[in-house]
Amino acid sequence: MKQSLTELNKLLKEKGGIRLDIGCGASKTPGTVGIDVLPLPGVDIVHDLEDTPWPLPDNCALSATASHILEHINPHKGVFINVMNEVWRVLKPNGQFAFVVPYAGSHGYYQDPTHCNPINESTMYYFDPLHVSGFYQFYKPKPWKIEFQAMSRVGNLEVILSKRQEDPTYLHPHQPLDITQEVKHVETQRLS
Repeated sequence: MKQSLTELNKLLKEKGGIRLDIGCGASKTPGTVGIDVLPLPGVDIVHDLEDTPWPLPDNCALSATASHILEHINPHKGVFINVMNEVWRVLKPNGQFAFVVPYAGSHGYYQDPTHCNPINESTMYYFDPLHVSGFYQFYKPKPWKIEFQAMSRVGNLEVILSKRQEDPTYLHPHQPLDITQEVKHVETQRLS
């Protein structure tokens, strides 16, 4: 690990937390702590993202970003969910995770032979316990709030999630809404 534990603790104390660049490669965002499997220039923590837990303390990150890395995370045997849970663990309460991936099924997704995890906007419904789809109940990962999702002109999916606090009521199944209930729910949310 290039960034020593002492340096990380100093950042945590001085700034109240770090800004984490997940899968930063050699293009780490300035002012962030970069974690990547390869020991490239700028990588502070050399660690396989699929190997959880990461060598970071709980609630240490003010924010986290990931650019074109999540589509490389193994979706089988819960590995992708474990990685999402790990981002949740290291984020401070209400911390935000912004990421970009090639949209599932797009040319950008299919062009790279190492892409193994297709992600679209519906994928994130599995992580938000209050989303009307009810998909959260399938896997019950750590809870996120979907703040923003959009497909860019070049075929990328851009997402911002906020860390929700755990709530035991999230674990109680509720029926997914049918389309008429969903429209009423969305309209009620818009008016309130």
